[in-house]
Parts: sequence; C-alpha cells; structure tokens
Amino acid sequence: MDLAYVCEWEKWPKSTHCPSVPLACAWSCRNLVAFTTDLRNDDQDLTRMIHILDTEHPWEVHSISSEHSEAITCLEWDQSGSRLLSADADGQIKCWSMADHLANSWESPVGSLVEGDPIVALSWLHNGVKLALHVEKSGASSFGEKFSRVKFSPSLTLFGGKPMEGWIAVTVSGLVTVSLLKPSGQVLTSTESLCRLRGRVALADIAFTGGGNIVVATADGSSASPVQFYKVCVSVVSEKCRIDTEILPSLFMRCTTDLNRKDKFPAITHLKFLARDMSEQVLLCASSQTSSIVECWSLRKEGLPVNNIFQQISPVVGDKQPMILKWRILSATNDLDRVSAVALPKLPISLTNTDLKVASDTQFYPGLGLALAFHDGSVHIVHRLSLQTMAVFYSSAAPRSVDEPAVKRPRATGPAVHFKAMQLSWTSLALVGIDNHGKVNRVMPVDRHGGGGLRRGPRLSMLRISPSMGHALEVHLALRHLLFLLEYCMVTGYDWWDILLHVQPGMVQSLVEKLHEEYTRQNAALQQVLSTRILAMKASLCKLSPCTVTRVCDYHAKLFLIAVSSTLKSLLRPHLLNTPDKSPGDRLTEICAKITDVDIDKVMINLKTEEFVLDMNTLQALQQLLQWVGDFVLYLLASLPNQGSPLRPGHSFLRDGTSLGMLRELMVVIRIWGLLKPSCLPVYTATSDTQDSMSLLFRLLTKLWICCRDEGPTSEPDEALVDECCLLPSQLLIPSLDWLPVSDGLVSRLQPKQPLRLHFGKAPALLGSATALQLDGLSRAPGQPKIDHLRRLHLGAYPTEECKACTRCGCVTMLKSPNKTTAVKQWEQRWIKNCLCGGLWRRMPLSCP
Repeated sequence: MDLAYVCEWEKWPKSTHCPSVPLACAWSCRNLVAFTTDLRNDDQDLTRMIHILDTEHPWEVHSISSEHSEAITCLEWDQSGSRLLSADADGQIKCWSMADHLANSWESPVGSLVEGDPIVALSWLHNGVKLALHVEKSGASSFGEKFSRVKFSPSLTLFGGKPMEGWIAVTVSGLVTVSLLKPSGQVLTSTESLCRLRGRVALADIAFTGGGNIVVATADGSSASPVQFYKVCVSVVSEKCRIDTEILPSLFMRCTTDLNRKDKFPAITHLKFLARDMSEQVLLCASSQTSSIVECWSLRKEGLPVNNIFQQISPVVGDKQPMILKWRILSATNDLDRVSAVALPKLPISLTNTDLKVASDTQFYPGLGLALAFHDGSVHIVHRLSLQTMAVFYSSAAPRSVDEPAVKRPRATGPAVHFKAMQLSWTSLALVGIDNHGKVNRVMPVDRHGGGGLRRGPRLSMLRISPSMGHALEVHLALRHLLFLLEYCMVTGYDWWDILLHVQPGMVQSLVEKLHEEYTRQNAALQQVLSTRILAMKASLCKLSPCTVTRVCDYHAKLFLIAVSSTLKSLLRPHLLNTPDKSPGDRLTEICAKITDVDIDKVMINLKTEEFVLDMNTLQALQQLLQWVGDFVLYLLASLPNQGSPLRPGHSFLRDGTSLGMLRELMVVIRIWGLLKPSCLPVYTATSDTQDSMSLLFRLLTKLWICCRDEGPTSEPDEALVDECCLLPSQLLIPSLDWLPVSDGLVSRLQPKQPLRLHFGKAPALLGSATALQLDGLSRAPGQPKIDHLRRLHLGAYPTEECKACTRCGCVTMLKSPNKTTAVKQWEQRWIKNCLCGGLWRRMPLSCP
C-alpha cells in the first residue's frame, strides 16, 4: 500500500472543532465519498455536516448542513451510488438524492423517525441483484463465465416482481424499523422489537439472505454477553408494513471462553458481516484500552446426533438426519494494537470452497482482504477468512522509495494519527481513511474566538492497495488482475477510477488491446450494450500514457458520433402506418452499405425520402450537430495524407470502416434535409462559389470507406485519393476542432506515486505530467472561449449561463436548454444523468473576467 493523496481543511479555530464525535464514512460505486463532521459556531451550537466529494476532484467538496439534531451515526449509499442515507443519535433517518442529477447538489425529500432512539445500524433493502466474480475463471472468454448472476430474492417486491425500495435500521433499544418508498413518493414506516425481552444494543449490523429475509446481528458491547442474531421478514399487508422477527443461534466470542484471556478484552468494539449479502459469516473485534483481538465466525448446518435408542426405533438414513445451525469459529488473530476502524471488501468474489487452504492460494487478490486501522497509525489488510496479514501501511512513516516494502518502514516516535473511519472502494484497490486528530498550530496561541490556537479539521487520506497485495507477480499476472476488474466495471456499470490508480504508462497499450480482444469475444447483443462503455474505458486508460494520449481524442469523437447517429436516425419515421420489419434508420444503414456509388444523389434515389421529412424548426435546431458532422468529415479527409502519423488526432478513424460508414450515412441524411431546409446544412468556406462541397466530401469519404469497410477486403487508399485530399485545404477552409474538454482531474498526475497534499475548497496548482501537458495541447486553455460540448454552441470565455461539467472527462454543457424543440429535448435527455463517457455531472461556478 502507498499514499496517493491527502486532502485536509484549512486550519480551524479550536472552538469550532469537535474531535470527540465519532466519524461516519461511506464510498459509493460511482466513487463518491461521503463523511461527517460537527462544527460549533460562536453560540456554541453544533451543526452536523455531511461532506460529499468525487475522488477525482477531492478539493471540490460539497458540504451539506444536514439538520440532524444529534451526532450522525450511519451513512449508507444505495446500489446505484446516487442516493445516500444518514441516521443520527436521535432516531432520525434522511434520504439524500442528487438535485438535477448533480454530484455537488443534494436534497433530502423523504426520511423517517424513531424519536429519541439512536440508530446503530442502517442499510438499504436488497434489490435482488447479486453478481458473483469467479477469480479462477478470469481467463475464460465469456463474461457470463467470469461474472455469473446469483439467484437472490429482493427483500420485498411490488406487483410483477419488481423490488421495492426502502431501508431498514436498528436502534439502541432493540427496535428494528423499516421504511418503504412507495411509487407514489410516500414513505411507509413500521417499527417492531427484535425480541420480546428488549435490551441495550450497542453494536449491530444487517445482512440479507438469498430467500429475501434479513439477518440482524446485535451486541450490547460487553464481550461477556452473547452476540445475538435475528431473522427479520418484511411484508406489506393491507397497505401496511409488517415486520416478523425470529431468534437465530447466538455465539460467545472465543476470547471470553479462554481462561487466560477471559477478562483481557472486556468490550466488543466492532461487529460486521463480511458482506451485505453474506449473512453466514461475521467479523467480531473485542478490545481493551490498549489492545484488540479479531475473530471470524461462520454459520454452518450440522447434523444432530441421534441417541442409539431412537436409532433402533426409527433409523435415520441419508437426508432424514435432523440438522441444526451452529456458529463455528474460522480464525482468530493474536493480540493486536487497539483497532480504531474496520473496512470490509465490496467485491463479491465467489469461492467455490471456503476451506482456508483453498482461500490462502488466492490470498493475493485484493477482494479477499479487509482493512483494520489501529491506534498506532497503521492499516493492515488481512485475509477475510484466515485473518492473515497481507499488507501493512504506516501513516506516520517518512516517505519511502517505490521499491521499499511497506512492511519494513519504521514507525514514528510521536503520537500517531489514526483513522476513525475508513472504507474500501468497490474493487478493493483503494482505501479512504478519515481522521480528526489534526495538529494544533502553536504559533498562534490565542485566536479571536478565544479558542486557544488553530487546529486542522478532519483529514482525508487516499491509499492505493496493490493488486498483488505485496506478492511478487509477473507483469502479465498484474495485467490480468487489472483487466479482470475493468471487465467487472464494464459489466456492472461501476466507476473504474480506483483501477486507474494502478495503471502505469507502460501498461496502457497492453490493457487497451486485451480489453478490446475480450470485448470482441462476446456475443453481438452484449457488444452492443457495452459499446459506449468500452470506448469511455479506453479513453480514460489512454490518458495515462504520452504514447496513447491522442487516441483519447478519437474515442471521445467516436462516442459523440455514435450518439449523434442514433439520435438523428431515431427522428426518421415510416411513411405508412403498417410499419415494416425494419425501421427507416436500419434501412438507411442497409442501403448505404449495399450501394457503393460515390455520387451522393444516386444513393438518395434508392431511399424513401418521405421518411426523412421533419418539421422546419426541428431541422434548424439540429444545425449545430449537423455542422459538427460536416466539419469532422472535412477534417478527417484533410488529414488522410498524414495518416502515417499515429500522434495526429483522428488517425484511428481513417481505418475504421464502421465509423466511416456511419459518417457516410449521416452525410446522406444531411443532404436530404438540406433540400427541405437549406439553412440547416453545414456551412463551408470554399474558394469557389460554384463548388458542391457536400458532393465532393461524400465522394472522397466513399472512396476511403471502400478501402476499409467490413464487407470487402481492406486495402490502402490509392494515390489518386490521397492527391485529392491534399488539394482539400486549397478548396475548403479546414476547421479547427475542439477535441477534448479541459480536465483538471488527479488520476493522470498520480502516476509517479508521490503523494499530493491538497486542501478542501482550494483548487490545486497541479504540476502537469507529460501526459497532462499533451492533453492540454489538444483542448482549450482555461482562459480561452468555452464551448458547449454536447450542443456544439460557443459560450464565450466567461459564460453567463449556468453550466455543468463531467467529473471524469471535463465535458461542459449548459444546465438549462436554450432550445425548446422536441428533437433537441430528446438529444439533451440522453445526458440528463450522465455524460457521454458515463461520468457524473457537477455544477460549475460562474467564472468572472
């Protein structure tokens, strides 16, 4: 493990800092991190704050005044990573969602309340979706073999089997409360006691079973008391939520039954199921003031022995033997330093055998490790079953070289800063830790509030966790691990930022090639579903290497081209009501692929032009998109004589028959629409007034497409075509394209493995790497006029309209649409939630001259 970056607040007055309040932290599948702090104002009133940040731009933290009256005890993201639950010590639960689908704008429209009863555990109800990763099949060709869908029932279903959304919480007095979100927007809440004899619940956790039931584990905080387990069933009867509970087998920690350790660890400090959908395995930690011990337990079915007398009366044969559920300890650690926080893996790795010997063979895999933070400032990654140490990180150690093993690092002599809360990413390749023990600035002994100095607020540390877990792996094995996790993110739709932390420039080319190879092995239907996601993944990988940086431009352009093509084709409508088997868009593709004529008007004759008739206002509203298509075709053809240089943007399009065919189809559509509305045509600056620019470009484009189309044999462009393309700059003004938005993210600047020191609320003046500098050369500088990358509208150097930007690629577009036509709304609705690359949107502040 090594430190990627640290982000901290500017120094706070000590009077506003509350270090004693426990911190809560959560990490979503979209790589959004949420954590809590408490602030005290001049009147000594506390404000409970929730901070949400994107890991690529941690300084752009969005702080929410949560309006919780007591300390926030739990934070929990939903499966989509777009909603967040927060619960406090007064029994209040709030559900936060993105306002206008912006990652830095949040609102809480709904919630629930168990008045005066602190919440100790919180979880969203299970939606029935569970995917298993088969590490042993990582070399298989089909994604269906590597990632299999596990039969898992939702906690509650609506009519038709659709999972019902909601959450479940456990209170300190032993109550379980369930809130259901009805389709109408109303919240249906019910509360029930876990058992008849209610007792204090200091710790609790929630897990789900494949049958749709819920398992709750509770402890009163004393290691001398049993850890209790309950089965909870939720149903809706007569429009009311009903909760049924049942007691399950309990357990005593092994350390309390050992006479030599009976009183050594008096308190249970951590209680966690190993996974939300794995109710058969639980992790327990018991602690004293200075030390801790961790135990892993498993629930198993065991045969109940039958007395010989009853055997003689009624012999028990085969499956008729009575079975009971019993907790068995899997493993336990030796005495450790006091544990301050625990983080569990979210990667659903499937082990065909839970035997420890089999598990240890794959112990280098990150998804099999859980993280333990200690009061001495160290973080240990231990195997989730055997609890053997796999990697160690010391937060207080001095900087070290990359080759030096982390285990050999010396510990600092001063008081250590330790994590009070931490979370693993969804691929277990990164870990975020939050501490609130910032150093006091003793240079200023008294501040104006009388606080007696300044103190740094909570600090966020981002750690990389190596895929090899400290083991010496060959390069091809390390690549296979990263490739496997990239495929997992491609299938699930999760963000892959944490994987990029481990990609070195020398790996990029191999990863892109292998990713494309694995993609082409899938069936046609799956390829179509994943077509845009793999382009976005390739673009993010190519940003990390100076050798592949210009290919980022091509991938972004291809994403935009696919989106424009599908949108424009969807506007075509059949002329007759009895719709044929193929849509007008499909027939357009078929005819353009069959007819190889270089004359655009001869291709038009074979089409039913009545299917292309649109409203005049609609055609005019689409002019900016049509202009981009025309400019892009002109740029590609003008760059054909330089095709030998792969460092030139657009190089990959010159040999991509599919993309060239797509451009050819769009040129035909634009030609037909130009007959209806000439002002919607792309505008070219030509040296001759009589020149038909569209016909010229279509003829050259068709010749280039014939050389590399999928149906026929590929060949090099002939000299006559190259010569004609050489003459284009003397016939038409070649446009300058905005290849890339400005991206100020961190991931391309973290490759040297030198940790960055950042501050919340203050954008860093990052030293650009060679890759970043090359990218900046292909995009507009911050002071230059900006462009709406989705609408292709010029916004000026300092836009007056509110804009939003992508958290990944930096794509900028206006928040509100300047056009009200249906076609433009259809185009904009495609990007209401996510960018072209799949990244989330964030609101941009208005820039001033």
